[in-house]
Amino acid sequence: MYGPLAGLRVLDSARFVAGPWAATYLGEFGARVIHLEGPPFAPPYADATRTLRPLLPGSNPDDQVSESWVQYSRNKLSLGLDLRVPAGRDVFLDLVRESDIWVESSRPGTYDRLRLSDSDVWSANPRLTIVHVSGHGQSGEPERVRAPSYDLTAQAYSGFLSLQGEPEPEAPMRSGTALNDTVTGLAAAMGGLMGYFAAERSGRGQSVDVAQYEIFFVLLENLALDYFLRGVVRGRHGRAHPRLHPYDVHRAADGWIVVAAPTPDAWGALRDLIGFRDPAFDDRDYRLAHREPVDAALAEFCRTRSRDELEQLGRDHDIAITRVMGIDEIARDPHYQARGMFLEWDDPVAGRVKGAGVAPRFSATPGGVWRGAPWLGQDNSRVLSEILRYSPERIAELNREGVIGAHPPTGPPHGEPAAFSRP
Repeated sequence: MYGPLAGLRVLDSARFVAGPWAATYLGEFGARVIHLEGPPFAPPYADATRTLRPLLPGSNPDDQVSESWVQYSRNKLSLGLDLRVPAGRDVFLDLVRESDIWVESSRPGTYDRLRLSDSDVWSANPRLTIVHVSGHGQSGEPERVRAPSYDLTAQAYSGFLSLQGEPEPEAPMRSGTALNDTVTGLAAAMGGLMGYFAAERSGRGQSVDVAQYEIFFVLLENLALDYFLRGVVRGRHGRAHPRLHPYDVHRAADGWIVVAAPTPDAWGALRDLIGFRDPAFDDRDYRLAHREPVDAALAEFCRTRSRDELEQLGRDHDIAITRVMGIDEIARDPHYQARGMFLEWDDPVAGRVKGAGVAPRFSATPGGVWRGAPWLGQDNSRVLSEILRYSPERIAELNREGVIGAHPPTGPPHGEPAAFSRP
């Protein structure tokens, strides 16, 4: 028991980044998360996150595990369960009775066909919050609802991709990571908690419809207001910001830095630092319409100075100047280290690993990592006996009939971490 969510019970049958990340995030702050995976109970797995490249080796040459799985599935219990058969459905509903939040990310209608619709599930637990994560939502234009979606398609359909990269005729540039998936996961986690708190007050659960494209769309600042009120269709501006200046990337003598001076005070400090004297540019609108002289002066100022020197000048003059960090620099950065943003933990397949820590920080109930990402079915007996209180005979029957399944590593699995890892 740890973290601000200690005691919260989460059932996770989601797959492939966005939905599972929502449950992982809750688990990093103390929720008990049970991750369900259906057959096949061996590669290729139903949850493709397990096999995303690159793969890490295990203690046996035949054992491999995805780096993505290692990072995004820690702190979970794993139950291999076939929901297509009546006995698997019964186990699922028993788990629902023990849960506060259920997170799933199938295409709309999948659980209805399994006789596990929202109504069926609420019959077992009326207080349950159900979080549906999908590309286009549970309702709307039928062809769009049924369409497949991934991080990149959500970036495109949301309008986000139309704003990224150099102007036409260059192609839009996708985010360098699965940004929509992870942001959607955060929104789904928050939606699940909101539903849970509402159920605590009302005694009734509800569903939370999380559409990947909508999460990005509502984060696009005043894009819609620009269009509906002023008829503006924003395009791509490359490294520059359409409404803020200076607010850009520049080359230093030894790499890239960003300079952000969007307010009058910040502009005044930057103007004095680089020796820019034309008072006409103190007017924000004029400066936006005549960027080139300021950009040229900034480029000349930055290209002859190192990133260390420029950051120090920024601190001395209260100007936001920051180097563009790569992971090799992040790994050595004293501020990252001081705030504990790197954690080590034991993965049951890959062994001792080191990756990103947990954020945000709580002063009294911090989150952390208590175990690595489980191999499929690692906790079958634990979940069924300790949580559902099934007899050994019933568990053996479920295993014999293929209702539950597991795929342990062929080599000796690594154990649980010796100590709870927190920032």
